[in-house]
Amino acid sequence: MDLQLKAWEVPLRVAAGAFILNSGLVKLRADEAAANQTHGFATGAYPALRRLDPRWFVAALSAGEIALGTALLVPVVPPAIVGAGLTAFSGTLLGLYLRTPGLRQQGSLRPTDQGIPIAKDVWLLAIGLAFLVDDVRDRMRGKT
Repeated sequence: MDLQLKAWEVPLRVAAGAFILNSGLVKLRADEAAANQTHGFATGAYPALRRLDPRWFVAALSAGEIALGTALLVPVVPPAIVGAGLTAFSGTLLGLYLRTPGLRQQGSLRPTDQGIPIAKDVWLLAIGLAFLVDDVRDRMRGKT
């Protein structure tokens, strides 16, 4: 796995990493009401999460966001690793978008006003996939 950072990766890693790290740090200080709200939103799309304590869920989510954000910002973590993490993370966020009523226009993938903050996570998915596709391309060319 190549650890050499490519110039095109830098703005993507910084933008996504700073955004996700900040989100994790904010959740780290979540009070009970915020934990309940975040947990409630997540359980609407992923019912299996109901069995988790809201405070524990938000603490785990915070830790994951801090880890992923840091991995994106630290150039020694290979792009394929952060790409896989970012793709998985953003995929779950887009799952929230697709499964939560009121976030999409009826019969469409187009967001409602309430859905725009979640729908924008498609950019995180695109960034993660770009890292993965680039790694596959490099492997096919024998660069790693």
